Amino acid sequence: MVDPPCHQPSWQRRVQVQSLSSCHSSSEPLEVRMLRCKQLPGFGPCARRGRVHQREYAHLLTFIFAINEINHNLNILTNVTLGYHIYDSCGDVKKVTKDVLQILSGHTRTAPNYSCMERDNVAGFIGDLRSDTTLQMAQLLNLYGYTQISYGAGDSLLSDRKMYPNVFRTVMDNEIQYVAIVKLLEKLKWNWVGIISSDDEYGEREIRQLSKHLTNHGICIEFKMLVSVTSHVYLVHYNDPNNKEIHFKEKGDLPSPLDIVNWITHVDVTHVTYWRPVGHFDECLPENQQLTLSPHLITWKHDQAPRGRCSDECLPGFRKVQKEGYHICCYNCVPCSRGEISNRSDSENCQMCPENHWPNNDKTVCVDKTIEYLSYENILVSFFSLSSVILSTISLCIFGIFFWFRNTPIVKANNRNLSFILLCSLTLSFLSVFLFLGRPVDITCMLQQVFFAVVFTISVSSILAKTIMVFIAFKASRPGSSCRNWVGVKLPNTVMLFCSSNQILNCVLWLYISPPFQEYDMHSSPGKIIIQCNEGSTLSFYITLGYIGFLAAVSFVLAFMVRTLPDSFNEAKYITFSMLVFCSVWIAMIPAYLSTKGKNTVAVEIFSILTSSAGILICLLFPKVYILLLKPELNTRKSMMERRMLKNIQN
Repeated sequence: MVDPPCHQPSWQRRVQVQSLSSCHSSSEPLEVRMLRCKQLPGFGPCARRGRVHQREYAHLLTFIFAINEINHNLNILTNVTLGYHIYDSCGDVKKVTKDVLQILSGHTRTAPNYSCMERDNVAGFIGDLRSDTTLQMAQLLNLYGYTQISYGAGDSLLSDRKMYPNVFRTVMDNEIQYVAIVKLLEKLKWNWVGIISSDDEYGEREIRQLSKHLTNHGICIEFKMLVSVTSHVYLVHYNDPNNKEIHFKEKGDLPSPLDIVNWITHVDVTHVTYWRPVGHFDECLPENQQLTLSPHLITWKHDQAPRGRCSDECLPGFRKVQKEGYHICCYNCVPCSRGEISNRSDSENCQMCPENHWPNNDKTVCVDKTIEYLSYENILVSFFSLSSVILSTISLCIFGIFFWFRNTPIVKANNRNLSFILLCSLTLSFLSVFLFLGRPVDITCMLQQVFFAVVFTISVSSILAKTIMVFIAFKASRPGSSCRNWVGVKLPNTVMLFCSSNQILNCVLWLYISPPFQEYDMHSSPGKIIIQCNEGSTLSFYITLGYIGFLAAVSFVLAFMVRTLPDSFNEAKYITFSMLVFCSVWIAMIPAYLSTKGKNTVAVEIFSILTSSAGILICLLFPKVYILLLKPELNTRKSMMERRMLKNIQN
């Protein structure tokens, strides 16, 4: 091995100072000064490739100006003069290694650990601009303990103080750039991008770190290193030291124009072929400073920004549903389900509204549910109230007419007391409608069902007693019939009391075991809270209705059997019609009652009460009122006997 030209360790030698003042005369234009600098030692090798870049040359002039200012200011470094020796690394790792060894060894031959410099010690190294060349310098200089200051390298590895204890930087770590990129993409609402990087260790490391940041913030990466025709926004990391133009062989392989965010300071995006730059980070963000978009980016964002998304943004009121077999950022937007909202864009899930709230029409906010019951403001309530008053008044008028003509044959026929009881019960059934109107409470819920059941049972029991009287009278008219013993007022009264007592007992048990109560139904009707009466014991409710229906059916069958009897006092025909109407109404009411909810259910029940009671009033009692008021000549025993004889002859 040939001995080096010098034999002293490099840290004990002094470094020769070379001034570059000859290439930065202020009287010459920038272009002339740059051409002059091409001839400088150490600065020429990459300048001779064809051009000197203005930005790098501006860095050089800034450095020289700062050194001169420090040296001319006696208040900064007293009795100390700074010198410098400038080498152009050309952004090449091999040349950086050669230049560092040459500085450490001297101007002639490079000899590690030896220096031929006879004056001035090397205080430290400034450089480099790029991370890969800075790392190469640091690996060499750490062996000798030299301080190194980089003015452009942002690689996160340089933050490792154990590995690089002597390396310092005037720029922030690349982590800040990654945060800035994420903030910019989130500001522009882009979540589907591609990354292009140089094919080296530094580029691969940068891609890994950037990818981690993007993924952590829900931004999808369509490709790395390779270009995809489906992506329109690209994050470019380009590591060409000579700042070559970026281009592709076939223009048809790419969308035209493409949109890129250039985030590395070493690429001039104006030279990119077929690409349209939309953003550029010229330097790292200062610490604790928020990212702000330049005015042209803000304007461009709001006037038909390029699509950096696989799928359109899901508006509030919708949620994202992943497309099966597609990228995670490719999804469909589906409306929130019933009772759910989403109040922000691109929601992953929808939130269920509280039980007493419901989504608005856009499903973006929960609002109070509408409270529903058959209130007095409803026009239907006005109709029911008016009908109830009119029909109850008619019932009372008929009661007065019957009382006035109480001693006439037509009123006395078939037990006038039962007729009075029937009219009273019909009047009460019409008035029971008011228990169903308005906001339900516990007491009205109990009264409306029990009162309705008892009153209707008394009405139907009275009609049943009348029907049994007609049936027994027909049987007793036959010679030698034993039914004569049953003719009289005791039997019908007993029938009416017995049938009514059974229903009263059933209602008492109902109220004791499980009485009706007020209920808030929040689930049957979307967006509504239905205040209604819960029957309590459903079994008791149906037993009550079934019992009324049973009495009505027996009355109908018996009346139908004796409807053609030739008796002038026979009411069987009218009872048949009244029970037919009654049963038809309540049979039709059952499916309607079960298929409706809320106030409509109550309306169906009220309508059934009014129509069935009115059917009994009209079919059974109006014919007698007609004779009493308009045909008084027929309200005599002689007339009735003549009519009976005529019917017997016709039969």
